[in-house]
Amino acid sequence: MPFNRLRMRFLRRRRVGRAYDMAKEIIQYLPRRAQVLDVGCGSGYIAHHLGALLGSAVQGTDIAPTAEAPIAYRPFEGRTLPFGNATFDVVLFCYVLHHARDAAALLEDARRVLRPGGRVIIYEDTPRSWLDRLLCWRHERQWLIRAGRCTFRPDEGWRLLFARIGFRLLWQRPLSRFRDLGYPVSRSLYLLRTPT
Repeated sequence: MPFNRLRMRFLRRRRVGRAYDMAKEIIQYLPRRAQVLDVGCGSGYIAHHLGALLGSAVQGTDIAPTAEAPIAYRPFEGRTLPFGNATFDVVLFCYVLHHARDAAALLEDARRVLRPGGRVIIYEDTPRSWLDRLLCWRHERQWLIRAGRCTFRPDEGWRLLFARIGFRLLWQRPLSRFRDLGYPVSRSLYLLRTPT
């Protein structure tokens, strides 16, 4: 088998495996049979694995025309989610909000598609040191053509934004920078709730 095909197979398996690990971590924050929207789902493998673990389909959306994984998928332009009001119990953002052209507008639209008392689960890069800022700058350069400029915020910046939009922060925790050795940046997990 040619080297490029082996490399592509290895990278795909690693991507699918990481998505499964993320889905296993996320599932603990979800009610059983929750209607979940994965915003910025990328390849769709997190949504695919979550659906299998939940026992119900997870909806994915991203700026790409299609997802690689076999999931329910709708493309969107990056700001207005293509779903009706009060459609989902949970909205998930896995390392996506820093790519949004207007994170506040996207979060406000996420609030619109959530049912009362719905949850938002957010994984984000949260730079804390010069190394983090350097890594975030490099990350932005890699994604500039596809997604535009990135807006990285420290924890305090995200918390202020969440409060301004009307979300209640239920829980937050820092994540190890060694979750991804190829991109060892400081990260945080946030669990938010809409008013009931």
